[in-house]
Amino acid sequence: MLGDLARQTNAAAVYWNRRPEPAARSLHATVTTRLAAAGIEVASFDASLLFEPDAGRNKAGKPFQVFTPYWRHCLTLEVAPPVKLKRGPLAAPAKWPASLDLAELGLLPDRSWADGWPARWQPGEAGAMRRLKRFVAGAMDAYAAQRNSPEVDGTSVLSPHLHFGEISPRQIWAAVRRVGKDTGLFPSSRGAQIFLSEIGWREFAHHLLLHFPHTPEEPLRAEFAAFPWSRNAAHLAAWQQGRTGYPIVDAGMRQLWHTGWMHNRVRMIVASFLVKHLRLSWREGAAWFWNTLVDADLANNTLGWQWSAGCGADAAPYFRIFNPMLQGAKFDPAGRYTRRWVPELAKVPTRFLHCPWEAPADVLDRAGMCLGRDYPRPVVDHPAARAAALAALKGIRKHPMAG
Repeated sequence: MLGDLARQTNAAAVYWNRRPEPAARSLHATVTTRLAAAGIEVASFDASLLFEPDAGRNKAGKPFQVFTPYWRHCLTLEVAPPVKLKRGPLAAPAKWPASLDLAELGLLPDRSWADGWPARWQPGEAGAMRRLKRFVAGAMDAYAAQRNSPEVDGTSVLSPHLHFGEISPRQIWAAVRRVGKDTGLFPSSRGAQIFLSEIGWREFAHHLLLHFPHTPEEPLRAEFAAFPWSRNAAHLAAWQQGRTGYPIVDAGMRQLWHTGWMHNRVRMIVASFLVKHLRLSWREGAAWFWNTLVDADLANNTLGWQWSAGCGADAAPYFRIFNPMLQGAKFDPAGRYTRRWVPELAKVPTRFLHCPWEAPADVLDRAGMCLGRDYPRPVVDHPAARAAALAALKGIRKHPMAG
């Protein structure tokens, strides 16, 4: 089909930006071969990453599986500056090929969560550059202190634009260093260092996906193939709908549904809850995020979920089980984020906001709250769920696949 389009437009060359996913790389190879056989010049470029996914190996000559040595290695490499192209008029083809109307492509989802997107997102290069300029001019210096607070607009929110190629990581790298007037290998600002290391995690995710292409479906750590994941449709639906009875979890899931995005700290909390409290497979979480996130990216999604489940590279140990009440109190201490997305808890005193079932009956009455009617009771008991998760982990350690 691409060859037909090239012939219809009398194109002498086809250029494109490479995508790093394994299936896309296979497609690139096929397209290159067919176009070249037709006598059409072919060139592809890698603008979606700072470094080639195969940029380096560890001391044993194998792909990196731990972020810190991977990123330390990357920082010894040169980051090419953004390319500036001369803009000029492009000659239109004498005859335009037949095409479809934009509406016929069916690009927008038919689910209700898309209704709130236009107010939040401005797709395209203009929207990406606006977010970058606002971030480096304001929030970047405070990034180290504010990035874990979901109630604060303290992150760049550039991930959708990066995923869709509306901005290059090289543009981000250059802008951060330019604002800080940094001339050394790495920025001097602590906020800039941490922010660029987050770009590094994105690079690491694609490094892993290239070398371990089975991981979107299978755990990197083979022993987790024997993990006894639960199958509970009611629990999965409660998690997806933000009806688990744990306020910080529900706030995150509702933010995701209404905006197509979720704060990164809260992503870790809701992921831990799914795989450790509910013991539902990380694949279920990855599939839901893939369908609902505006920044859904195969490499990042895979790394994030396997990290949370303890079965991937540089993963959080499975026995590290986030306490959702403590996580809520630590990262949303005033409750502004939780109250925004779980408005039925708006009048519950902050002391009980992240554990409303512990509030005395008269306190709930004054807040106009009836547990089980206005807001669900917890779908699982935290101590019991934690104990069950640890028992399941102990079981796979005895499994033959655990070595």
